[in-house]
Amino acid sequence: MIFQDMVLMMVSSLVLIISVLVG
Repeated sequence: MIFQDMVLMMVSSLVLIISVLVG
């Protein structure tokens, strides 16, 4: 579960960075 949570956080942070770059 810890690994899954880490992956989820990494993906969400990546999406946030992409949204900032696109926006």
